[in-house]
Amino acid sequence: MPAGTLYRGREGMWSWVAHRVTGVLIFFFLFVHVLDTALVRVSPEAYDKVVATYKTPIVALLEYGLVAAILFHALNGLRVIAVDFWSKGPRYQKQMLWTVMGIWVVLMVGALYPVLGHAVRELFGS
Repeated sequence: MPAGTLYRGREGMWSWVAHRVTGVLIFFFLFVHVLDTALVRVSPEAYDKVVATYKTPIVALLEYGLVAAILFHALNGLRVIAVDFWSKGPRYQKQMLWTVMGIWVVLMVGALYPVLGHAVRELFGS
């Protein structure tokens, strides 16, 4: 590794990879969202059918994954800003990553019922 390299293939590199992957996934979701929303102008009936498929339990799991990707991307983005613009950021980047992961886990546990509650009710009844 060259001297002065910030990430050496450990936690920082994995957060870099996860940040890119979540960014691509979020972009893909936005692309599909724009397409399915545009469908309402072409055929409202087709739009209604597409939206009906979004109410399935499998799509609820995908929504939970979307929430996970957005939350991680946002929290890690704040960490990247701190590493880049705070003079002590590089020194504390590993601790900030674990803090981000802790906050992310807490928020994801909190998102379980709001995001997956309707899917559980549909599968197992009220």
